[in-house]
Amino acid sequence: MPGPEAMRRMDRWLGVPLCAALSGMRRAARARWRTRAQEQAVRRVLFVQLAESGSMVLADPAMRALAARSGAQAYCLTFAHNRDSLAIAGTVPPERVFVIRTGSLRVLAADAWRFLRDVRRARIDALVDLELFSRLTAALCLLTGVRRRAGFHRFEGVGLYRGDLYTHPLAFNPQLHMAQNYLMLVEALFAEDVPPAPRLPAAMLVPRVRRRELDAGELAAVRDRLARLGGCPGGDERIVFVNANASAMLPQRRWPQAHFVALVRATLARHAEVRVLLIGAEDDRATTAAIAAEVGDVRCVDIAGHFALGELPALFTLGAALVSNDSGPAHFAAVTALPVIALFGPETPVLFRPLGDATVISAGLACSPCVNAGNQRRTRCTDNQCMQRISVAEVFGALCRVLDARPARLSPCDDLAGVGA
Repeated sequence: MPGPEAMRRMDRWLGVPLCAALSGMRRAARARWRTRAQEQAVRRVLFVQLAESGSMVLADPAMRALAARSGAQAYCLTFAHNRDSLAIAGTVPPERVFVIRTGSLRVLAADAWRFLRDVRRARIDALVDLELFSRLTAALCLLTGVRRRAGFHRFEGVGLYRGDLYTHPLAFNPQLHMAQNYLMLVEALFAEDVPPAPRLPAAMLVPRVRRRELDAGELAAVRDRLARLGGCPGGDERIVFVNANASAMLPQRRWPQAHFVALVRATLARHAEVRVLLIGAEDDRATTAAIAAEVGDVRCVDIAGHFALGELPALFTLGAALVSNDSGPAHFAAVTALPVIALFGPETPVLFRPLGDATVISAGLACSPCVNAGNQRRTRCTDNQCMQRISVAEVFGALCRVLDARPARLSPCDDLAGVGA
């Protein structure tokens, strides 16, 4: 699988000339294409969101706003490894999801070609390109042949050069949350003026994520597996989830492992009724296992790799709190009532704050955030002081306030009926 830096280089060296060439071709036929795009009814809309798992949840309000506004069906294009992330919110059914695998450049190119064939068969009327950090998606959107296309355009503002490939281009607003920018793209798709500029009060773009409805079977399956792993508390014990991981796209988002160890130890020492569960994917187990070994307490249990992404909503309903780096699980929790303490450094919570019940902690350094829409989330920083300077005491204090505000109740592993409430 190509690494993050290889993907960025490919997007730059292939994306820039391709966007420029396609823009020249498009200008020759702009008047005809725009007229047809405006006249066409919108019944099926494709959302393009490839790389970011957490952004699947941030995009959910926009997808539901589209259905509420026009009654159109939402489709989605994403990387294969993010398909389960899209299922967290559950707005787009699996049969309306296109995927591109990233196992190799050959596989990626073959899947992109197959997508261009399949999307025509689906008779998509419009598309919304949610990508902010990729040029190639702009080219791919034009090549679909879909005549009504909304996406972020640089104009004189923030962002990458992506040519002139959208019929409904929108300037990205770095002062608004990413979910609000996504909602504006849906508004832009129906705008009459060009370039579209939805003149709406920001208060009208408050994003809301729909809570997942979970049946007893889902909850029972998660509870039973948790019991076999030794992660189910008994009596009036409560669960605190800890996510010490972050994707390879931006490892600078990681709070130091030693800080997580100190936080878990302090939590277990102060709260005798708490059990800490270390979560993550299969490839995160080196980190979680090391933390569990350093803590050395039977009430700290490593469950990384034992639950699929689609099971996280059911798992999170069993917990009292989640402490997480700025990564997918902090956003996935928004479909539940689980309070989240999210740690931010290289990125800004102004754009990427989780949409659920979240407490955001940042060191507030002058150099932060160092990644943005203009640098493809690339940073030369090799010493993430923005994360290292978030103190254990501050995070521990925030966690204690959450736990003190939510009094202990009968263990969710003993009372399944109470979990689904």
